[in-house]
Amino acid sequence: MTTKELKDKYLEFFKEKGHKIISGSSLIPENDPTALFISAGMHPLVPYLLGEKHPAGKRLVDVQKSIRTSDIDEVGDDVHLTFFEMLGNWSLGDPDAPNGVGAGYWKKEAIEMSWEFLTDKKWLGLDKDKISVTVFVGDSDAPFDEESYNLWLKRGIPKERIVKLPKKDNWWGPAGKTGPCGPCTEMFYQGIEIWNDVFMEFNKTVDGKYEPLKQKNVDTGMGVERTVAVLNGKKSVFDVEPIKSIVEKVRKLAKNKDEKSERIIAEHLRAATFILGDENGIIPSNVEQGYVLRRLIRRAIRYGKKIGIEKAFTHEISNSVIELMSDEYPELEKNKDFIIEQLVQEEEKFNKTLEKGLKEFEKGTDPFILFTTYGFPIEMTEELAKEKGIKINREKFQKDFEKHQELSRTAIAGRFKSGLADNSEAVTKLHTATHLLLAALRKVLGEHVYQKGSNITAERLRLDFSHSEKMTAEQLKKVEDAVNEVIAKDLPINCYEVSLEKAKEIGAMGVFESKYGDKVKVYSVGMSDCPFSCEICAGPHIKSTGQLGHFKILKEEASSAGVRRIKAILE
Repeated sequence: MTTKELKDKYLEFFKEKGHKIISGSSLIPENDPTALFISAGMHPLVPYLLGEKHPAGKRLVDVQKSIRTSDIDEVGDDVHLTFFEMLGNWSLGDPDAPNGVGAGYWKKEAIEMSWEFLTDKKWLGLDKDKISVTVFVGDSDAPFDEESYNLWLKRGIPKERIVKLPKKDNWWGPAGKTGPCGPCTEMFYQGIEIWNDVFMEFNKTVDGKYEPLKQKNVDTGMGVERTVAVLNGKKSVFDVEPIKSIVEKVRKLAKNKDEKSERIIAEHLRAATFILGDENGIIPSNVEQGYVLRRLIRRAIRYGKKIGIEKAFTHEISNSVIELMSDEYPELEKNKDFIIEQLVQEEEKFNKTLEKGLKEFEKGTDPFILFTTYGFPIEMTEELAKEKGIKINREKFQKDFEKHQELSRTAIAGRFKSGLADNSEAVTKLHTATHLLLAALRKVLGEHVYQKGSNITAERLRLDFSHSEKMTAEQLKKVEDAVNEVIAKDLPINCYEVSLEKAKEIGAMGVFESKYGDKVKVYSVGMSDCPFSCEICAGPHIKSTGQLGHFKILKEEASSAGVRRIKAILE
């Protein structure tokens, strides 16, 4: 079975079970400032897990591209990847409502569907006697999951193949530091995990407490590459297409054979290609997602040197990724020139300093100097040091790094520039003001302006937008005045639930529209026939602009190539 066949079967199965197929989201979180990348299928759905009504209904299914760097040092073994595809299906609330088309469901139906898809000959047809499962053992925060335990017994799984595990092993935490979470039941085939049903009934608060959610949700996930490896009797995800062909491309370029190095290069450059190909235009840098991207590329280059690849090669591997995967992810072909350009530039930069940096490392140069002067990510320095039996003072590096960065919001700290800090009144007001700011920027600077990212806390908003030149004082005043004029008029903020096509027809902007199904929420400011702002959005909004107070721009600066940033407050 190919990865595409598995994805098609999964979507077909859950469509038959009353689920609406929705598009996967951007790799960059829209409404979560505590995470760098989408790391699980549930991540883009957090607002709906918390109670927001999803335009596509209560039963959803999709394929979501994801990035996880927590296990980056393990990449090269048989199972770990930083970029992977995740299959997921969800029930958003109402598990006790009468069953019917589109109704929510809970543990019984979730487990029954998982079992059917895994074992029925029409679907995956796995041997029932080779399946084992886990359930949550219980603790002071939540009780033993007796219901799941009994449901698996009814499916015919003997007690000895139902393992009770603690929270560290059998609890799905929030996508960020806070949010929806709950116990899970995992399914293993011949000892390899292939599926996870998560029963989200708690909300983890900022003080670490677990409160009952307003609604019960089911969130399930199946890793595409790992499952296809199991189905095909392969021991490694690197034996599965398309990553198998990417590894083979690396092998052809190498003078020396080393399986782990070949795998790392293929995996990291596949991940880098998808990050660069994302709609948010991330580029290699020393902060946030750009830092992770740089680390992946430079780690691949270092392992390339190790296996004798002397020429520039990252763009060649990326070309293979684009050729193999753009049919399913057309954004890769669409952004091909940008992807290749960034890889070539980054490889040129790193090659210029790599030799010097290695010499400095041999001299015992401070890791922070290696980072700032030679572009060595601290993790690379640690890897080099480990090979030579040297211990790096990570704590000192972190302190130096935090001094170096204005706000200490780094990839190491696991924080990201996009999203809302919470759903408080202050954040809701600033989120609404961000809509007005974007509309005002388009009116003053032109329609080339689009949102490229945002971060909103209770104190201020931050908006990244496409524009290549520094704004003049006159332009900033025009934008500020335009927003305050709208506030002074106390215009209503209207919400419509319409089809995606209708939203486009009425001119609604939607940078992140790909996550939605057939219906979307559109928020417009002012009269419907001629609104000041009209955007597809799932975040919280106030009722009218008069509640905002006075809008003030604090700073306008460069964010990245072709992207500017504005920080503003409400007084």
